[in-house]
This record gives sequence, C-alpha cells and structure tokens, in this order.
Amino acid sequence: MAVTDAYYFISDLHIGGDEQLGKVDFLDELLSFLRTLEATDEDAELIINGDAFGLWEFTDVDGLDKFDALVERYPELFDQFEATGERIPITLIPGNHDYELAAYPEYVDRLAEFNVTLRQEVSITRRVGDYVVHVEHGMQRDPNNRIPDFGNPHANPPGYFVNRQVTSRAGRLSERGKFNWLKDVQAVTPMTQIPAWMLSNYFYREMSPWLRYVSAPFLLLFNVGFLYVLAFALDAAGLWSLPMDLIERVLGLFGPVGTLVDLLLTANLAVTLLLILVAVPLFVFARDVRKTLRRFGIDRPEERESSADTYLTAARELFASDPAVAVFVYGHTHRPAVTEIEGGVVVNTGTWLKRLRRVESAFGVLPPVFYSWYQLNYVRVSATEDGGVAVDYELVEKSAPNEETWFQRLVTSTPRREAAIPSRTVVRSGGSSESVATESIATEADTADR
Repeated sequence: MAVTDAYYFISDLHIGGDEQLGKVDFLDELLSFLRTLEATDEDAELIINGDAFGLWEFTDVDGLDKFDALVERYPELFDQFEATGERIPITLIPGNHDYELAAYPEYVDRLAEFNVTLRQEVSITRRVGDYVVHVEHGMQRDPNNRIPDFGNPHANPPGYFVNRQVTSRAGRLSERGKFNWLKDVQAVTPMTQIPAWMLSNYFYREMSPWLRYVSAPFLLLFNVGFLYVLAFALDAAGLWSLPMDLIERVLGLFGPVGTLVDLLLTANLAVTLLLILVAVPLFVFARDVRKTLRRFGIDRPEERESSADTYLTAARELFASDPAVAVFVYGHTHRPAVTEIEGGVVVNTGTWLKRLRRVESAFGVLPPVFYSWYQLNYVRVSATEDGGVAVDYELVEKSAPNEETWFQRLVTSTPRREAAIPSRTVVRSGGSSESVATESIATEADTADR
C-alpha cells in the first residue's frame, strides 16, 4: 500500500452564498495553492476539514441546485479541483455551514466528478508513520452549531436559523450601504461582537457626516466632561468649590477659545446627566433580561469562556484514551493555532475569510474600530526521520485590505501584533517535542479582537 508523505489541511473557506456573500476575496490565492499541490512530487493528500462551502448562505436556491450554483459561479475553482485531484487525493468532510453535504448522498457523486472525495462523517483519521492524526470540523463541540442527528437533513442547529436570518440577509443588503461592509458579518467572531461591530460601522461609515462630526467633540470630551460633572456637583452641593474655580480660571486664560471649550463642557454636562438618567433604568432592565435568558439556558456565562478550552480538553481526553493519536486537527472557530499539550499537538486550521481585530478608541467613548486583515494559511503534517510527527504551519501572503477611514485610524492606536505561531512543531520524536517560532501571527488565545 502506498505511503502518504504529507497531509495538507485547510478549512473554513465559506465559498458561496447570496449576492455579496458570493464574492471570494482569496480566490487567486486558493487557486495558486491548489496549483502548487498539483505540481508537487510528494505523495500527499489535501484534506478540507469543513465549511468549504457556504451552503447555509444560499436562500434563493435549494437542494443540489446549490451545488450547481457553486459550479456555475466558480468554474475556475472546480476545474482546478479536478486538475489537482488527478495528481493527489482531495478529501472533504462537512462542517456546519455545508452540513447538507452530510445529508444527501448525491453530493458524493457530484463532488467525485471534480476528483474530490466527500466523507459524510463527523471525523476521520489518517496515519502518519507510527501515529494517527484525528481530523474534525469542530461544530459538534459548539452548543450553538452542534448537529443533533448527524446525517439527518432536517437536524439543523440554532446557528442555522440565525445564519439564515442574519448572515444571508446581510449578503443581500450589504451593497445598499455607503460602504459595502455588512457582508463581512461572517468575519465577526464570536457572534457576541456583532452589536459592537454594527454600532462601529454605523458611526464611522453610515452616520450622516455632519451628525458624526457634531457628536464627535462631545464623545471625545466625555471623560473630561465626566470630571467636569463631578467638579460641578461638588461646587453645587457646597462641598468643594476649588476644582470648579480652577477650571474657570484656566479656561479664562484662553479668552474666546476658553469660552468655546466652556460651552462645550456645559453642553457635555447636560448630555452626561441625560445619559446617566437613561442608563439607570436601562441597567435595571438589562439585568432583568439577562436573568430571564439564563433561566431559559440561553445566556450561560460558562459558554462565553474561550472556545479553545473546549477543544484542548477534547484533545487531552483523546490523547489519553488512544496513545496512537498524536495530532488533533479542527477548524470552525476561525482562530488559527498550533498548541502543544501533554500527549500531542492541537491544530486549528483557521479560515481564509477576512478576519477582524477589535481596537478600542483612544479617546472618550467613541465606538471601537474593527480592523480587517487576512491570515490565509495551511497546515502540513508529516512523519520525521526519527519517528516523530512534524506539524508545519504556513502562511499564504495576502495584504490587509486597508478599508479603515482616516477618522477610524485617527482615533485608534496601531493594532498590535499577536503572538507568533511556530512554523514547525515536532511531537513524539524520541519522547520530546520542539517548536520553531516565526513571524506567523495570531493564536487561539487571540485577545486583541475578542
């Protein structure tokens, strides 16, 4: 039996969907990657571990018509699948967004026409030397996207209905905005960031310019205004007049400019007091709503813990129960990572979609800015000469789209780089493991934008 030299892993391409969701920003890079594999001398296999296609994002066609729509929209991609698949095996397992691949056997034959082998299973394994690689998409460990009866075409999780009502609609409406930003809702993870992301884009992109620039001084001066409110309250209550006297003397030194600042602070005082009056009942209401959601099991704090912990725990259990397993591969969360734990290495294959990094405003209470960037990557797993398993993490070069406005850049600091992912990690090599760090960026413990 032929021995496979290396396995290549990619996931979460999310190709396809209604209107603007159908645009594939990374198509050229993906075709180039597939051509590289077509020309390789290795005995290799490409494994796409879930969410290759955005079948959930199609609402205007049903069933196998979705696959026909994919082939019609991306003929160059499917031609390249066919060409690469003639040289090396290409294996695909379903994710949640293309779960229909697991529910209809016809998809097996349709994909086989393009030399892609569809495995309608939750997970698969591959042997590397003396060890085993466990491969899954990861949705079964996510309460919102777990398929309750895998293979049943009607067993859709809560995430399916949210996606149909939110993501697909965003794809249809995105082009109506002043900027075509709504389609990027797929890049917002976790979903709890969506309200802040929408507020940010409304303020910086959709709000009427005159209203934005009129409100900006009040928002920029909010922190200063809060201190002004405190000084005013102390003076009005007769407790301490010195702070207010100092403010008036300092502003008096600047003549008309000081008078203008004083007017702004006074107006800000009125706005701040109004916000405080509104915030008190809203806080009480929000607290009661959260209690109600928790009572129904919808808002559970324990589910807001790092999603990485779920997969690391699952990997530890698998490594302990089956010592032959050395590598645990998953995707789904869109957060690439290579993490060494006792017994092996855990790999998150990330996403080829645009990613968003949340950066808080450096001034006042302006909304955060979500900087867009790409982290296209693939993972190569192979056996080493001394009997270990090597995990190579490779980036595919793609520049950030630089979609932020000058005002967004003005009110935020430069987004910080995240911790590097090792370019190579070797496990089970003489009972030891080693990592070689590179300039690769982003880890599962991604705190800059979460």
